[in-house]
Amino acid sequence: MPTDVELRYEVETLYADYAAALDDNELERWPDFFTEDCLYKLVPRENWERNLPVALMLCESRGMLRDRVTAVRNTAVYAPRSLRHFISQFRIEDEAPGHLRVHANYLVLQTLANDLTRIQNAGRYIDLIARTESGLRFKQKICVFDSVLVPNSLIYPI
Repeated sequence: MPTDVELRYEVETLYADYAAALDDNELERWPDFFTEDCLYKLVPRENWERNLPVALMLCESRGMLRDRVTAVRNTAVYAPRSLRHFISQFRIEDEAPGHLRVHANYLVLQTLANDLTRIQNAGRYIDLIARTESGLRFKQKICVFDSVLVPNSLIYPI
């Protein structure tokens, strides 16, 4: 059993590697951060607080995450951009055998060529993390974003 410091380091490393893959446009690595039978959901805070099921993005398996990557790479038409994820205030809420419940805040900045950097999305992660043979993996990642307005360029995972 890891100590609190070791556990926090493992969790922060998972999030740092997750953000680096997305920021470096290595989308093909994104599904590898999840268990095979995972849940990824991007939902407005208003829906989350009212327990409404409508999500902006919903993937219910690693296969669906791979489909999302394929769609972004092959079918979407959008201006080139770079993203920068900032993840902070990790809170390990509880630890059950083999699982962690972790909450963290996130901010995603977006920069289009020849434009200023803008806030693309901000909110919090509500995650269930599983300890697997390959290390920590997201079993459930719920991205609850703060605004009811969503940029029409929300094509990449958060």
